[in-house]
Amino acid sequence: MVQQNRKGVFFPREMPMPRFLLIIFAGLSFVPSSLHAQQRADSVPENAVYAVSYVEAMASAKGPASAALKQYRDASRKEDGFIRLDLFEQSGWPAHFVIVEAWRDQKAFDAHVTAAQKALLDALQPLRASGFDLRPYKTLSVGASPSASNSHAVSVVSHVDVAPNPQTPVLLKGLAEASRKDDGNLRFDVLQHTMRANHFTVIETWRDQKALDAHVAAAHTRRYRDDLQPSTGSPLDERVFKAIE
Repeated sequence: MVQQNRKGVFFPREMPMPRFLLIIFAGLSFVPSSLHAQQRADSVPENAVYAVSYVEAMASAKGPASAALKQYRDASRKEDGFIRLDLFEQSGWPAHFVIVEAWRDQKAFDAHVTAAQKALLDALQPLRASGFDLRPYKTLSVGASPSASNSHAVSVVSHVDVAPNPQTPVLLKGLAEASRKDDGNLRFDVLQHTMRANHFTVIETWRDQKALDAHVAAAHTRRYRDDLQPSTGSPLDERVFKAIE
């Protein structure tokens, strides 16, 4: 969620503000400090294409692999149709990375695959410990642009695999909406696999470990887990990551 800096305008008590000025300043008070980021979040189309990719490099190649991923991110930002791209490295498991990216539509993503992504695959070829695992997704519940993280921020990427159940998207949307209100939440997005509707990926970021622990212990989180458990096809695949800046 994006935090907005607001500038107040004060008038003496004996001089009430004219109505037309009230309207103008009320509008100005909602202008975010990072207008570009907010506009990008607000303009995400319903048919936006997401991709979650898992990259496992050899431990000895962590540095070059991380550099290749950063170069990929920087090149992607210059392409038409780019919305956002985040890089994560798994905590306690060096050289295991996740790429979460969003594109305006399928056409923009396809053009991206033949350009920047091909260059990334070529760079990773001598470094990888396994293949490039890309999974296509669509929006289920995505919040505004996340607040800026810090050195203590903790991210969790979870794969939710369930038996087909129309209630699962409802449970996940409810979890997302409640979790965004938790203290210390910086991001909480839920994506649904485009071809396997019973597979979901949850991306969440918290201010620090304490905020994450409080979220896990929250009543709405425990209720979600209890309600989801009968439908799970496998244990929740939850992995903790640190963002790569």
